[in-house]
Amino acid sequence: MAKLTILRYPDPRLYTVAKPVATVDERIRRLVADMAETMYDAPGIGLAATQVDQHVQVLVIDISEERNDLRVFINPVLLSSDGIAIHEEGCLSVPGIYDKVTRAERVTVQALDAEGKSFTLDAEGLMAVCVQHEMDHLLGKVFVQYLSPLKQSRIKNKLKKRVLETM
Repeated sequence: MAKLTILRYPDPRLYTVAKPVATVDERIRRLVADMAETMYDAPGIGLAATQVDQHVQVLVIDISEERNDLRVFINPVLLSSDGIAIHEEGCLSVPGIYDKVTRAERVTVQALDAEGKSFTLDAEGLMAVCVQHEMDHLLGKVFVQYLSPLKQSRIKNKLKKRVLETM
């Protein structure tokens, strides 16, 4: 396994729409393992392939306290959504920035697992938020795009300043 580099907002590659995975093979399983290692090391609870500059429809999520319940979603499709919930979100591509985002309270998603087997998951609460957040990445969308233009501008400036301070 290898730790991957996470793209930082506003990197234009974060806006790339991911392509479906044609075959769940060893290359995809290796990507899943590398993404999981990267997510756990960051530390985070979700990571989309887009965030590590791999533009295929793969995401990993683990919301467990013990960090031992890795969920893999390949070619995820949102089948249904219901309700409205507002949660504070953060993102490994937007480090240190958190803000409230309105999303569906419950979702049903269909995907393939790391072995290529199809499954359907009914999710609510934090898992529903994570699924929607990570699926947005596959569509080339970052959570800050749900915020006002003023907030987006402030976030970009704050992150640019951080980069300059580390040089």
